[in-house]
Amino acid sequence: MMPGRLLGTLVAALWVAAFAMDRGRDWVAATEIPALSLPVSVEVVDRNGILLRAYTVADGRWRMGVALAEVDPRYIAMLVGYEDKRFWSHPGVDWRSMLRAMGQALRHGRVVSGGSTLTMQVARLLEESGTGKMDGKLRQIRLALALEQRLTKEQILQLYLHLAPFGGNLEGVRAASLAYFGKEPRRLTPAEAALLVAIPQAPESRRPDRHPARATDARGRVLARALGNGVITEEEARATQGEVVPAARKPVPMLAAHLADRVVKAQPSIPRHQVTLEAGLQKALEALAKEAVAGKGDQMQIAILAADHQSGEVLASVGSAGFTEDQRQGFVDMTRALRSPGSTLKPLVYALAFDEGLAHPETLIDDKPVQFGTYAPQNFDKIYRGTIRLREALQLSLNIPVVRMTEALGPAKLIAAMRRAGMQPELKGDEPGLAISLGGVGVTLEDMVQLYAALARGGVALPLRHDGAAGEGADAGQRVVSAVAAWQVADILSGLAPPPGAPENRLAYKTGTSYGHRDAWAIGFDGRHVVGVWMGRADGTPVPGAFGADTAAPVLFQAMGRISRSLTPLPPPPPATLLVSNADLPQPLQRFRSRNAAFQAADAPVLAFPPDGAEVERLNGRVLVKLRGGTAPFTVMADGLPLKTNLTTRETLLEMAGAGFVTLSVIDAAGLSARARLIIR
Repeated sequence: MMPGRLLGTLVAALWVAAFAMDRGRDWVAATEIPALSLPVSVEVVDRNGILLRAYTVADGRWRMGVALAEVDPRYIAMLVGYEDKRFWSHPGVDWRSMLRAMGQALRHGRVVSGGSTLTMQVARLLEESGTGKMDGKLRQIRLALALEQRLTKEQILQLYLHLAPFGGNLEGVRAASLAYFGKEPRRLTPAEAALLVAIPQAPESRRPDRHPARATDARGRVLARALGNGVITEEEARATQGEVVPAARKPVPMLAAHLADRVVKAQPSIPRHQVTLEAGLQKALEALAKEAVAGKGDQMQIAILAADHQSGEVLASVGSAGFTEDQRQGFVDMTRALRSPGSTLKPLVYALAFDEGLAHPETLIDDKPVQFGTYAPQNFDKIYRGTIRLREALQLSLNIPVVRMTEALGPAKLIAAMRRAGMQPELKGDEPGLAISLGGVGVTLEDMVQLYAALARGGVALPLRHDGAAGEGADAGQRVVSAVAAWQVADILSGLAPPPGAPENRLAYKTGTSYGHRDAWAIGFDGRHVVGVWMGRADGTPVPGAFGADTAAPVLFQAMGRISRSLTPLPPPPPATLLVSNADLPQPLQRFRSRNAAFQAADAPVLAFPPDGAEVERLNGRVLVKLRGGTAPFTVMADGLPLKTNLTTRETLLEMAGAGFVTLSVIDAAGLSARARLIIR
């Protein structure tokens, strides 16, 4: 009878156990699991995947995305060995550890050791629940069992790598590694790995930047366990003894801040943006930018843009000397701000003139006073060189020769070429005037670098790009000028003397200074790279004494040196290039003449002052008149009546009896004349 009763009891017990197990499985299966798709910091990385800039998640926490394979395996081994040695085998709850912890608590009247597994910790972190109350613990157990049913061990561990708290607003091992060690967690020293294991147990009281002694003690306990588990050797353990914990948090990388903002704003839903920049170069040029403005006033600002002109890939983009510097308005991206280009547009005018058959680098041109209607351009230094070769005129950045060529080409043709190059020029009026060749147009540093990249590529504009991995998305580009004209301009610019102290390296470059010293420019290229530098004030106010040649050019040469120790040689001349002296040029190219020169007198007199249409106020009843050109002696008339005859000088005072409209005329010894309609006050 007894055996039968025992058998019945056993069967009943088994049935109860099976029923309990079924109900338990149902209970676990019915568990409501929180969202497992964690928001992580949006990142912008360089061409090689190196972090340039990251953004906090919505609640201001740093939670950086990381894969299990991107974390040092020794850290994983230390973590599992210290926190949950049976992690790979238990079902989410380590019942042995939990029973041991409960027994120790009963014997000692306090908690001696914890029984939470890594899965239970993930459950608590997912719900941000407490650790001490019984209902909270039961919920963690239930959720841990449910997580183990739905996820792999690797997926659970990856959740921990994202959620573990490290003090302050740091969550996850990658954010902690960047903040405390300034590096990715792919390779950690034993001491670094141990500290990252220790902090989450008490994230605020073990913060190394606030409680270094506690952090060091906790790290030591993890290292001792790691030594006992064979994760590290005795030699490695001894080496950690002199390694101090970090005294302060390091800033999360913030390179190319302006460009990163632009990229993220364009596609805000993408968690990871890869750009063509190179992190090392970007960091070097940002440091150079800070050096360049140091000691130049608290409003001086700078922008630097570097690109590979063969592929169109932007390699570095520095929008300001400091993104958070309010006095310099560092938040403004000066690579995209509209500014006057000064003389940096002149090479394009020369290239177009070469293409149109108007000129050649050896063509002679007059650098003499000239007037186009009411517009009388002057050289920057107010000095005239007389007859000069175009090569020298560009190297000296003379204004009058380039305005002569712009007048011959037509300003509209210059604007059209700028747009073919991918630029977006902003005109002050509806129609372009001759002054655009001297900077009378709004452009950006990106525009100018794109233009010079086209000249460097043999006259073909390839849109600069920063989005996507290196080598993707290149196209054939659009021709702006011929290969011959582009080479001729590059050859002229490479003959410019470098700034004092810079290497004699044949960099093709041009400087520019806008009206009122508001903008200082330097843009240059070799056979592979192009760099543009702008300096000035973000608010557009003048910077007295700022010249492109003195202020921006040295920075350009330093920036090129950061890219490579030596320049890539410029290409040889195209086969069709005419390499001869002025005497051997075809007759029409020996001396510059505008298209309508055949219809103009060779040396007719010009009323330099007052110009046609001017309002002139009399001084003691007299009006100052200045003449240019023509052959003396001169006759000056007002409304057909002679006021001066046999005038041998080119400047005189005319007695004007009354106010009102008057037509002033001058006739020279050859019978050539000029006139101007004036209003006399």
